[in-house]
Amino acid sequence: MGLREEYDEKGYCVARSAIDASLAGEMVNHVHWLMERHPDTRPERLGHSLLVDDPFMHRLVTDERLVDVAEQFLGPNVAMFAAHYIAKKPHKGQAVQWHQDGSYWPLEPMEVATLWVAGTDSVVDNGCMRVLPGTQNVRLRKQSEMVELDREKFVLGVGIHPDEIDDEDAVDLELMAGDVSIHNPTIIHGSNANASDRWRVGLTLRYIPTSTHVTNPDHESILCRGHIDSSVANAYATTPTWVQGDHMPFQGAEDWA
Repeated sequence: MGLREEYDEKGYCVARSAIDASLAGEMVNHVHWLMERHPDTRPERLGHSLLVDDPFMHRLVTDERLVDVAEQFLGPNVAMFAAHYIAKKPHKGQAVQWHQDGSYWPLEPMEVATLWVAGTDSVVDNGCMRVLPGTQNVRLRKQSEMVELDREKFVLGVGIHPDEIDDEDAVDLELMAGDVSIHNPTIIHGSNANASDRWRVGLTLRYIPTSTHVTNPDHESILCRGHIDSSVANAYATTPTWVQGDHMPFQGAEDWA
């Protein structure tokens, strides 16, 4: 069964060894580099505003291997709408409450594929992602239908009330560094806190076709492949220039200088 067929049936799928160990390692280095520069930001909340003008992030999200995966779900004209590191410290990494991605996103239509890229191994004891199979077919909740949860314990500000969730059939999506999971914007998913003595570094990349409208006019996407749709009023980030001392060194950085 191919990735697309598995995704359509289950609401998620996994591409093993989608990127190499070297690039996965650079993702981990990038998290620690960002933490040094933004010490007041938790590593679970290294979001798009910190990444959209970063040369390494542009190099990563336009990597042919990742865009090849995204194209299977979106077609030939691909943009990256939003990126977000969710990195969990040993013993202190927060849980991610049960939620549906599409509840938070200003997209019309909700045509999007999330690639969850593992920078480190992501397994049960360090808080891997968990999904509820079949929930890709349920109604997408509005934010007004969700509840506020303790931001000291959970990454997101609001989520589905725990009493509404039966997690008996939850599937743990265990990934090795370099693996990528792909999931539907409606499937209910979350993750537990990191109870281990090692980091869990993951990066969510929300790819869209360029025909999807980002309804927040101030939000900049990154064009990854193909052409911008001139009939859709989306904003796109300018390709940044790598400057030694200002940006993290990475393999091939000189090509961005």
